[in-house]
Amino acid sequence: MSYDLNGKRVFVAGHRGMVGSAICRRLESEGCTILTAGRDVLDLLDQAAVRAWFAAEKPDAVFLAAAKVGGILANDSWPADFLYDNLMIEANVIEAAFRTGVGKLLFLGSSCIYPKFAPQPIVEQALLTGPLEPTNEWYAIAKIAGIKLCQAYRRQHGCDYISAMPTNLYGPGDNFDLQSSHVLPALIRKAHEAKVEGAGSITIWGTGTPRREFLHVDDLADACVFLMKTYSDDGHVNVGFGDDISIAELTGLVAEVIGFSGAIEHDLTKPDGTPRKLMDSGKLAGLGWTPRIGLREGIAGAYDWFLSSTGRR
Repeated sequence: MSYDLNGKRVFVAGHRGMVGSAICRRLESEGCTILTAGRDVLDLLDQAAVRAWFAAEKPDAVFLAAAKVGGILANDSWPADFLYDNLMIEANVIEAAFRTGVGKLLFLGSSCIYPKFAPQPIVEQALLTGPLEPTNEWYAIAKIAGIKLCQAYRRQHGCDYISAMPTNLYGPGDNFDLQSSHVLPALIRKAHEAKVEGAGSITIWGTGTPRREFLHVDDLADACVFLMKTYSDDGHVNVGFGDDISIAELTGLVAEVIGFSGAIEHDLTKPDGTPRKLMDSGKLAGLGWTPRIGLREGIAGAYDWFLSSTGRR
């Protein structure tokens, strides 16, 4: 089947975030009307407000990219917020989409839905086969609930709701706050500040041995539009780059791109998190989509965006 976005009213929930803004950029070439609503206009935690907005705006399709997100520290510090907020956002949007006859919806999850010790690379079928990583289980549980909610509406009501599970993301619009950011933007900021200050070293959490996969957000946006147009099935779809890198190697690459030549030290009092998280994106590749932005190129672009957006150029 195919779903034509041309001429459609398409709501991007979370358009101010890194993922949502990338989807908006990608949709500009699809001939659709892009609908957005910031928090000052629509509180996605407010069920009545969400239902009223959908009834008034009547979107044809929805990209559900809105979420409360953060790294290990944020997840560990605010577990109730991560669980409650994400459950409410997805439940309110999906139910409102059903009530107003939205033709198609894509829900965005995260690779953290998978068990901590899932066989690598992780296939979609690994979901719910083992315990989660404790440092982000609250967020993971909420995202698993979102997948199941889409499946439930598809099975009970015949709704064309699908789910995509991206790996670790980075790029323009990322969060560089060291208290709540993910590892790659945190490393970019640390390396930049150390370079500017002439520091002799930067410190990373843990041993540096965990391996992570990174996908540029513009590649994710392209994959999401591809899935919206071509995919309709019960199962969620992994969206990854297909290769991973250790945190120590990543730190060295970031330092090289930014021009920081100091030492890399390890704070062994901090957790490593999941030992390895590489997703099997063979299902998506079989549908005909592959990423195009390499890690070095992507880091350089993300650093450029960091400099321009913070006025540090």
